[in-house]
Amino acid sequence: MTLRLTNTLTRRIEAFEPQVPGQVGIYCCGVTVYDLCHLGHARSYIVWDVLRRYLQWRGYAVTFVQNFTDIDDKILHRAAAEGSSMEVVSERNIEAFFIDMDALNILRADRMPRATRCLDGIRALISELEAKGAAYSADGDVYFAVMKQADYGKLSGRDLSEQQEGASGRTASDEEARKQHPFDFALWKGAKPGEPSFASPWGPGRPGWHIECSAMVREELGETIDIHLGGADLIFPHHENEIAQSEAATGKPLARYWLHNGMVNVGGEKMSKSLGNFTTIRSLLESGVSPMTLRLFVLQAHYRKPLDFTTEALEAAATGWKGLAAALTLNTPAKAEADPAQLPAELAAARERFISAMDDDLNTSAALAVLFELAKPLRALANRLERGDTAATDEAASAPVTDRHALLHELAGVLGLAFTAAERDANATRGQSSAAPAGAAIEALIEQRRAAKAAKDFASADAIRAQLADQGIELIDKPGGITEWIQR
Repeated sequence: MTLRLTNTLTRRIEAFEPQVPGQVGIYCCGVTVYDLCHLGHARSYIVWDVLRRYLQWRGYAVTFVQNFTDIDDKILHRAAAEGSSMEVVSERNIEAFFIDMDALNILRADRMPRATRCLDGIRALISELEAKGAAYSADGDVYFAVMKQADYGKLSGRDLSEQQEGASGRTASDEEARKQHPFDFALWKGAKPGEPSFASPWGPGRPGWHIECSAMVREELGETIDIHLGGADLIFPHHENEIAQSEAATGKPLARYWLHNGMVNVGGEKMSKSLGNFTTIRSLLESGVSPMTLRLFVLQAHYRKPLDFTTEALEAAATGWKGLAAALTLNTPAKAEADPAQLPAELAAARERFISAMDDDLNTSAALAVLFELAKPLRALANRLERGDTAATDEAASAPVTDRHALLHELAGVLGLAFTAAERDANATRGQSSAAPAGAAIEALIEQRRAAKAAKDFASADAIRAQLADQGIELIDKPGGITEWIQR
């Protein structure tokens, strides 16, 4: 089986083949650090974390680079509003970024360059473009000449004649007169009064947004990389401009595969800070939504499709994670990663279905279905153990169960679904008493309820049912006065 990915550049699903067999270089566009990350960022970085994990699980040596944009108009505006500095705003939000990403079990990038620490590379790249006639200076600014790049627009499919002025999102009306073409974009911006600036051959100033990533890609991974990642909102202008300036300088493709995730929508509109309809990762976690609920919520949809943020969808994800958690925490003898060659036929087939789903353009929804299939009998066994079923104890130690449990843990790990430290502590606390006393306590309440019903004290019987329901215990009355229970 071969991993196939949707390449935005070619608009096709293509078999993935790295430049160097067994090695993959990935660049992921990072955040502009002027505020806390929102759910849209969570979606992007969760799905690319899964791509990275999957490639590693399949045996690739992955070098994953993700940048910080730590100088930008938005950062400067925030600093001015706070009466602080660009450095203070950036450092605070970089620290917050790590806290949020760690909570979501997103692996830290191998390298995390910052724009302000790549200034030599940025200035060198601009100089090369100027020497090739692809860039020009004007009153302390330097612009990329889009008309010099014959294939400009190949990523987004846009034609220069159809684009609107100011499409770069980083231009201002007083700059237009200095440009040779309305769609030329800034590589270097001359210093403005009161703003931080850096020395350059064109005078003091700071880099434009797009050139930062081109320079960091080249400095960290070379002239051509395997995979370039980002949200669909970055296709134009950011990634389009990255391609133009990098390829004008080197004459080589910037990236062989361009992958873009779909947006998170709220009320039919893209979630974004600029629209003011965003929900931060921090606020969701502090409201009681578990990190793995958020992760599962993201992975239940294909990464390229829009993701609708609703309370109902979050609740469904919470239920799904609760079920997986029950299976993952089943008390079985510790076992290393399942050996594919030694798996029973049923489990080997499940593993192959998981691989097939992930190879199909990271179909995490289908991959999750395999996890839930593996988890179902483990959840049932966990419920029996909770009820004090002695036969279940021996069954939990059997080879079929330990193999299934090990495979579930392995595949869940590929998707990054794992307990946080807080969840592990909570589970350890609950595990200080054995399953049998808990089951005995439940059985005692069931017996009290049975006696209440026999005495026609239905109010007390209903109260006991409600008490157990509050603890996640569902009672199932069967013929003959038998009552069974399951833990939700």
